[in-house]
Amino acid sequence: MISTLLVANRGEIARRVFRTCARLGIERVAVFSDADSSAPHVAESDAAVRLPGNTPAETYLRIEALIAAATAAGADAVHPGYGFLSENAAFARAVLDAGLTWVGPSPESIEAMGSKVTAKRISSRAGVPVLSGLDPAEVTEDDLPVLVKASAGGGGRGMRVVRSFDELAAAVDSARAEAASAFGDETVFCERYLETGRHIEVQIVADGHGTMWALGERECSIQRRHQKVIEEAPSPAVGHRLREELFEAARKAAKAIDYVGAGTVEFLVTSDGRFFFLEMNTRLQVEHPVTECVTGVDLVELQLAIAEGNRLPLEPPASNGHAIEVRLYAEDPAAGWQPQTGTLHRFSVPGDVRVDSGVVDGSVIGVHYDPMLAKVIAWAPDRATAARKLATALAGATIHGPRTNRDLLVNVLRHKAFRAGEIHTGFFERHGLDTLARPLGDPRLAAIVAALADAAADRGSGPGAWRNVWSAPQRRMYTVDGVEHEVAYTYQRSGVVVNAPDLDAEVQVVQTSPGQVVLEVAGVRRTFEVGRYPGLVCVGPVALTPVPRFTEPGAALAAGSLVAPMPGTVLRVAVAAGDRVEAGDTLLWLEAMKMEHKVSAPAGGVVAELPVTVGQQVDVGAVLAVVRPVEESEERP
Repeated sequence: MISTLLVANRGEIARRVFRTCARLGIERVAVFSDADSSAPHVAESDAAVRLPGNTPAETYLRIEALIAAATAAGADAVHPGYGFLSENAAFARAVLDAGLTWVGPSPESIEAMGSKVTAKRISSRAGVPVLSGLDPAEVTEDDLPVLVKASAGGGGRGMRVVRSFDELAAAVDSARAEAASAFGDETVFCERYLETGRHIEVQIVADGHGTMWALGERECSIQRRHQKVIEEAPSPAVGHRLREELFEAARKAAKAIDYVGAGTVEFLVTSDGRFFFLEMNTRLQVEHPVTECVTGVDLVELQLAIAEGNRLPLEPPASNGHAIEVRLYAEDPAAGWQPQTGTLHRFSVPGDVRVDSGVVDGSVIGVHYDPMLAKVIAWAPDRATAARKLATALAGATIHGPRTNRDLLVNVLRHKAFRAGEIHTGFFERHGLDTLARPLGDPRLAAIVAALADAAADRGSGPGAWRNVWSAPQRRMYTVDGVEHEVAYTYQRSGVVVNAPDLDAEVQVVQTSPGQVVLEVAGVRRTFEVGRYPGLVCVGPVALTPVPRFTEPGAALAAGSLVAPMPGTVLRVAVAAGDRVEAGDTLLWLEAMKMEHKVSAPAGGVVAELPVTVGQQVDVGAVLAVVRPVEESEERP
C-alpha cells in the first residue's frame, strides 16, 4: 500500500490530491519553486522539497529533481497531477525505475496518446471516428477553415484558427514556435475546423484486472482560446443513444492502448449527432469534480487504489443530478483575455458550492504559472438549479486583487442561451464579449461608496465635518476600466449629502465606515462591503483605482507609448525602429503565464522607439515601443 505520496505539481492540483491523501491517511509530500515557497499547497503538506528557480523549466519540469525530491522525503509513490509532466512517458519511466509507485497509466499508454497524430491513427484503427489530420503543406483553399494544432500540445497552446489561405503560413510558424516553447516539440498538423461543434469528453477508469468504466460524459464546449472555461455533467445535448455510442468509442480508444488508470477521451460532436475523436488525456482532468459530484466517487482515491493493484467493482456507480464547474481566472476577458498579476488580498466564495483553489488571502499571482485561481462547482438535482446556485455564489464572492473573469462567468451562467443548453465552442463569438463580459456592478454607485468609505477612513474617530455655513463640496475621483468617476459630497447637520446626477436616482447616505457603507437608492436600502488597499478600493464586484489629486513629476509617458500589460518575456519582434506600421499591425509578442500575447499598433505611424529585445524580461507598465504619427510633411511626395 502507498504510505507516502509526492505530488509532482503545485497549487490547486496538489491541494486536491492532498485532500484525498489526508482522508486516507497517506502522508503528503510537496515540491515547490522559489515563487511558491509560501503557497498553500506547501503549508498543507507533511513534508516539502524546494526546487530552486521559478520557471516551470527550472522546477516542476525537471524529472531528475522530482525523483531526488521523492527519494529525499521518503516517498514511495508519485502522483503527477494534471499539467506539467502528467503526460510525460519519460517521467513515468523514471518514477518506476526509481522503484516508486506511479499513480497513472503505463509509460507505453502515455506514449501512444502523447502525439495527437499517432493517437488519431490508433483510434481510427480501433474503429473510432476521427477528423483526419492534414499536412500544413498540403492544405488548400477548399480545406478552410482549418485548425492548426500542436501534436504534443494541450490547453490551447500551439493552436491557431485559419480562415484565409494567406494567413496559413504565419499561423503555422507561430504555432510551431509556441509548441516548441511549451512542449519542446514543434510538430504541428491541421484538421478541419468546425465553428460550432460541441466538445464532449468521456471519463474512463480502468483497473489492471480487465474492468473498464465509462464514468459519464462532460460538456466542455464553452471555451476561450481553445481552453475550457465552463464544464458540466451530464451534457444537456447528449441523449441515451448518443451517450452509449460515445461510451463505446471511448472504451475502444482506451482498450487499444491497454489503458489502466483514470483518463479522458475527448470528442467533437456536430449538431447532427456525428462525433469525432479529438485526443485522449492520459491523466486526471481539471474538470473531474463535476463527474465526482454526479457519481459520488473520488477519482483520486480510485487512482490510488488502482495504482495499489486493487479491483474496481464490475459496474460503475449511477449518475445523479447535475453539476457545473467554472474556472476562475486572473484575466481580463475584454482585453483579449490578458492574464493579470498582483496580490489577491481577499478570496472567499459563499453558498453551498465546492471550491477547489490554489490561493488564499494574500496569495501573489505571478507570471510564471497558469492564472487559474480556483474552480467553483455547484451540484443540484437539475441543471437550472445548479446554474442558479453557481451564478449566485460567484456574484457574491469576495475577490479583492487582480481582475478576474468572474463577471463573464456569472453572465454566461445567467444567459438565456446557456440556460437553454444552446452551447458550443463558438459561444463567446456568437453572443459577444461586449455583452458577456459586462460588469455586474454599477461603477457610478461603487465610486460613491468608495468615496464615502475613504472619507470615513480619513476622518477616523475625529469629530464630524459638517459646517453651519455653505462650503464647496468635497470631491474624490476614481477610475474603473479607464473611465473616470468623480464624486462630490458635503457634510451637513443631517449627515452626508451626495450629489449624484448621473445615477438618475436619489441617493441618501444612511451610514458610513471605512469597511461598510449603507445607502438608500431610489428608496431601497443596500449595504455595501468595502475593501480598501493601497491603490485599490473594492466595492462588491467593482474594483476602483483612486486618482491622486496631484500627479507625480515625470510620471507621464511619452505620447504613443505602448506598455506591457503584464510581466513577461519578449518572445518575438516583428518591426524595427523607423518602420511604418498600420493600425492593428503586430509589433511584438510577449510570453506570459504559458501563453503568447500580441502587442499591436493602436494607430498608424512610425516606430519611433523600440527599447526591448527578444528574450528580455519586462515588468507590467514597461515601455515596449513608441509609435508616433507620420508628420504631415513626411506624407507629402
